[in-house]
Amino acid sequence: MAYPDKLLAEDEEVVRHLHPHWLALVRPVLVLLLVVGGTSYAAALVPAGPAQGTARAVLAALALAVLAVAVLRPVLRWRTTHYVLTTHRVLLREGVLARRGRDIALSRIADVSYRQTLGQRLVSSGTLTIETAGEGAPTVLERLPGSDGVQQLLVALVEEDADRRDAAPAGRDGGGGWDDAAGWDDAGGWDDAGWTSGHRTARL
Repeated sequence: MAYPDKLLAEDEEVVRHLHPHWLALVRPVLVLLLVVGGTSYAAALVPAGPAQGTARAVLAALALAVLAVAVLRPVLRWRTTHYVLTTHRVLLREGVLARRGRDIALSRIADVSYRQTLGQRLVSSGTLTIETAGEGAPTVLERLPGSDGVQQLLVALVEEDADRRDAAPAGRDGGGGWDDAAGWDDAGGWDDAGWTSGHRTARL
């Protein structure tokens, strides 16, 4: 699912859009299988009689309640948690009803590191830590898929952002464009003294 373009600046592009690792869905899937299987088995054991329909309805209601809490909620939490790397920043969004978000400009990132246990290495997961200039507590992203690759990508994006800022011109320098030192540089334009070439001199 592409990240909404309305949340991006005009010259900003999404480089990587991630959700937490799929391991976060293992427990809900196991619970789903156990609840469905157990409920079906229990419903089959209900003896025939006038109360059979009521008993099975109660079992179904209990199963739905368990599924809503133990399956639907964690799946929605996983689906609505976004880790987005763009050419300008890192966007973090999470929450189903109550939403939380944070944006970290690439220019503010001071250090990026990752940590993996042996088990996480086997499934390509890990923890990414982002430290920003001027802030105490770092941002920690747990159960991040491909954390080592994301760390390298984020470091490269930070370096590219710094190079782009260093190379950005102070103003437009083409013919008739804006020059940072003198202003409009073609005849009849603005220079340090004011309007030239037959125009009345005007100073700011």
